[in-house]
Amino acid sequence: MRFRNLKKNKHITKKKETQKLRYASYSSRVKAFITDMFMIYAPILYLITYVALGGKDEFQSSQLAPFIGVTLYGLIYAVLLSKFAQTPGKKAYELKVVDDKTGENLSFFRALLRFVAFLFTATTLLGLFVPFYRRDKKALHDIICGTLVVAVEK
Repeated sequence: MRFRNLKKNKHITKKKETQKLRYASYSSRVKAFITDMFMIYAPILYLITYVALGGKDEFQSSQLAPFIGVTLYGLIYAVLLSKFAQTPGKKAYELKVVDDKTGENLSFFRALLRFVAFLFTATTLLGLFVPFYRRDKKALHDIICGTLVVAVEK
């Protein structure tokens, strides 16, 4: 087979793959986020508060403890996205975070960048309203990192 034909067939299959992607609804994304907060972030805060520091008073007086909690959550989040393209919340609601051009899993550093971008866009709240005005339902942190949250097809 000629190289030109192979390249043409590869290009056609890529088009078919991108057409199969179904954008995740914003409500599913919010539910998955809340689930992740309870399944990942809450246990981290519990361990920091009661195992490492010895109680809530020490946690509340510490400026470093919340930072460590968010950092640990971000690292776990990035590892899960890079390895499985899902967190527990996204798995529960059958969502995946993929590269918007290739549809493949993110690298660890790109997933970590997505988390940091989420922290900044969530503080302004502007970035969280962007999906209401876009056809592809991308939030600002998805636009910055070139990612897409899609529904998993079974």
